[in-house]
Amino acid sequence: MIKAVAKAIEIMNTFSPSEPRLTLAEIARRRGLPKSTAHNLLSTLIAYGLVEKLEKDYYALGTSIISLTQSVRANVELRDRAAPLLRQLADACRESVYLAILDQDQSLYIYAIESPGRLLARSVVGDRVPLHCTALGKAMLAALSDSEIEQVIATVGLPRYTPATITDPEALWAEVQKTRARGYSTDTAEHEENTYCIGAPILNERGRVIAACSISGPDPEIAGSKLSMWSQLVKNTAHEISRRMGYVPISISALVGITPISST
Repeated sequence: MIKAVAKAIEIMNTFSPSEPRLTLAEIARRRGLPKSTAHNLLSTLIAYGLVEKLEKDYYALGTSIISLTQSVRANVELRDRAAPLLRQLADACRESVYLAILDQDQSLYIYAIESPGRLLARSVVGDRVPLHCTALGKAMLAALSDSEIEQVIATVGLPRYTPATITDPEALWAEVQKTRARGYSTDTAEHEENTYCIGAPILNERGRVIAACSISGPDPEIAGSKLSMWSQLVKNTAHEISRRMGYVPISISALVGITPISST
């Protein structure tokens, strides 16, 4: 545990609905901190908008808290709307099913239905993974603009996880174009060895990618003989989740021949 971070969180927890404004002296006393330490921590929190300095040496929680809570609510809303559809997908394919959001330049797993045959016992929920090496990540990456993709590559790089990981930018761009053309992405043991995945992007009401869903398992046929049928299931699921999040396709022809798993 990082003590400075813990102390900063404790300071934020000092505020309450009944006491939304506190002085430096009160904060220092309640947290058992020297006033100089409390002041330094408050200054850092102020710099990030998490705390505001008011008149007469009073402090209060900052407006950045609001955007954080809105993000949490949006993620909970996405998870709750997606969960029934993801359970149907898991029942149909009998493999693990995942939901991840686009969190800055990474995938953040927020929901999982683990197959009993999954090699790793722990859940991936809460894990962050670069976008270039999983089906979830590549589905979201391909839905970004070219300039955004270039920024992701420049910021995160293309670290290797297995011998199959794409680490060459030109190869990744080829994968992006392929994913855009067919509407789904694949992962052939690129993040975890002996793990194969199919993913599709989830869009919000503005048509921006916010998440992706995928099926994953140890069977190489996920990316082989099962690819045609299961990629359609993943795309159907992603389309329906997008619809429930408010997305309306620009052209209805984009969904011709695609029947959502459920419309309830």
